[in-house]
Amino acid sequence: MTFQPNPGDGIVINGTAYTVGQHPAAPGVAYAQAGRQGIVYQLIPVDGEIYQAKALKVFFPKFRIPAMVYQSEHLGSYQEMPGLRVCNREVLTPERNGDLIAEYPDLLYAVIMPWVHGCTWFDVISDQRNIGRSESLMLAKALAAIGSSMEQRGLAHCDLSAPNVMLPFFSEVKLPEGAAAVELVDVEQMYSPKMDRPDVLLAGSPGYAAHRTVHSGLWSAYADRFAGAVIIAEMLGWSDPAIVNRAWGESYFDQHEMQTPCERYFLLKKSLGQRWGSRIADLFGRAWDSQDLSSCPTFGEWLIALSSVSEEEVPEDPPAAAAVAVADADTQAKPAESSSESPAEVPAELMESLGIQPGTREVNDNVVSRLFHQARDLEAAGNLSGALEIFRSAYHFVKKDSPLEVELAAAIAGLEKELFPPEDPADKGLKALLTSRKFMISAAAAIVILAGSAFTVNQILAEKAESKQLEAQRLAEQQAKEQEEAARKQQEEAAKAEEARKAEEAKKAEEAKKAAEEAKKAEEAKKAAEAAKKAEEARKAKERAELQAKYDRQAKYEAYLASLEEKKKKQELQEKYDKQAKYEAYLAQLEEKKKKAAQEEAAAKAAAKAEAERKAREQAAAARAEQLQKQRSQNIVELVALYNKAYNAQVAGNKDRAKNFARQFMTLYNKDASYNRTVGSMISRRNNLNKFLEDDSFWIPKL
Repeated sequence: MTFQPNPGDGIVINGTAYTVGQHPAAPGVAYAQAGRQGIVYQLIPVDGEIYQAKALKVFFPKFRIPAMVYQSEHLGSYQEMPGLRVCNREVLTPERNGDLIAEYPDLLYAVIMPWVHGCTWFDVISDQRNIGRSESLMLAKALAAIGSSMEQRGLAHCDLSAPNVMLPFFSEVKLPEGAAAVELVDVEQMYSPKMDRPDVLLAGSPGYAAHRTVHSGLWSAYADRFAGAVIIAEMLGWSDPAIVNRAWGESYFDQHEMQTPCERYFLLKKSLGQRWGSRIADLFGRAWDSQDLSSCPTFGEWLIALSSVSEEEVPEDPPAAAAVAVADADTQAKPAESSSESPAEVPAELMESLGIQPGTREVNDNVVSRLFHQARDLEAAGNLSGALEIFRSAYHFVKKDSPLEVELAAAIAGLEKELFPPEDPADKGLKALLTSRKFMISAAAAIVILAGSAFTVNQILAEKAESKQLEAQRLAEQQAKEQEEAARKQQEEAAKAEEARKAEEAKKAEEAKKAAEEAKKAEEAKKAAEAAKKAEEARKAKERAELQAKYDRQAKYEAYLASLEEKKKKQELQEKYDKQAKYEAYLAQLEEKKKKAAQEEAAAKAAAKAEAERKAREQAAAARAEQLQKQRSQNIVELVALYNKAYNAQVAGNKDRAKNFARQFMTLYNKDASYNRTVGSMISRRNNLNKFLEDDSFWIPKL
């Protein structure tokens, strides 16, 4: 029965009860991780803490080697070394775990060891996760210390790569005091002067193996030096966003770039020199230009150099601070009307210091965020002019029509309105009219004319009153007084009415102005809210896309590792398979003894036994069908690989090698041609290679 547990399934190993853990990113799926040599399952102790979880590594058939027992006993002496906690291992053997192996034959020579919590360095690279300077330095020093301690004992991991470097430092599980920040896993290929050379040697992982040794296999005391130098450089470089953004994918370097004068190498070396010093950059350069592994820097040299580096950030003169000072000076020296003009172009020196190519608006989000927060701080401190200039500078660096551009535009408009409020046209016209010289002269002339006219009328009335009787004169004087009083009252009422009208117009104008301002503020708030909502939706969509991409990369990597295990089998492994066959025969004898003992039981169990045998036959048939489908899937993967190898060999100019791969393809294809021709474009691959075998001038198309 194959070992395919579900989350929550129980299992007892060496007297300890465990339950299978659930994958945190895939509910309902067992927490398992595929590697080159097998699959690792998480086992949580029934009576214990989560940090005491164990890892059960179930090896693929060709890696189930009896010598694993001796190897694990030897590795156990290194479990107290920093970063080698997984050397605390127990191997499941027929003598100690016979019943469990009989139930699950896949567990033969499986290994149980401590589960290392946290992500891998592979996860950090794949997620393009930026880390701080202190974290970069701490991780690099931890890895250098582990490598130095191993080198002093003549040890080497022999497959040092991003997936095999665990980072408990980033674990969400609370770990006990003194837990290491970095741990190494997959130690089955570890080199030690006291251990025998493995039958199968790994050639290193893409992106970390030196190309001069990648084909010869790695198993020596110097095996980790080149890969260790690359990982340490990656850890230090991952505090630089420019390096993170230039990563190839699952590693910083593409395997084809290793030890070549490529662009990524020069960028990383320059970043190491600028951020960590020339000594660090020189060590990386020595490793990159080395002719063999023994000439690479030792981990001790790395540890000494890293110990002399400060954790503090290298002090920089922020360009934004200079921009603020210039903005303040310009604000004090220039009149307000200059604010209505468009912002000046950003100086080339400022753009160069920010890492921007002249003529572009693209910049790292961290720079824009820094300028934005500096402007907000100035605005909170009351320096509105300086904040306006910083907002204008940041506006040059954002992408067009992005939510951040909308937010910056709203902030600039708000500050300009607050600093330079517009004048009301009605007030401006009335004020200009009242204060103009022409209006003042006209008003004075009108007053003089009115005064002169009143004097003339009174004089005429007085002359006529002399010829009339005294009563008429008194009546005329009385009427004149009444008219004068009425005129005065009418003039006062007219003045009051004019003042009331002006006050009402001013009030209406003020209310209209306030209403317009409130409407504009409401519109700006609405736009800002919409921009914030869009930005939040974009952020969530990006997070979902990044999470999905992470799962896709993990699945792709696991499929890639699984496919490597099913490649062509070598004849020299026949002896190992013979030993395995003898052991399986021994297990069959044990099973036969059990069957004979079962036959001696009471006749009442005969029916139950028959039913059990029927179910076993059905399960065996289902298993054979599943095995056939699995074998076919593996064959399809190998056919695609052989086709790609033939194509690559032809591109490289090696026709003989291409023909060899083409013949291997035809042989494997013809073993199950009826099924293979139904799969995708496999019939096209077969026809292309057949044409190539008939005529080696035929160019194999890339599919």
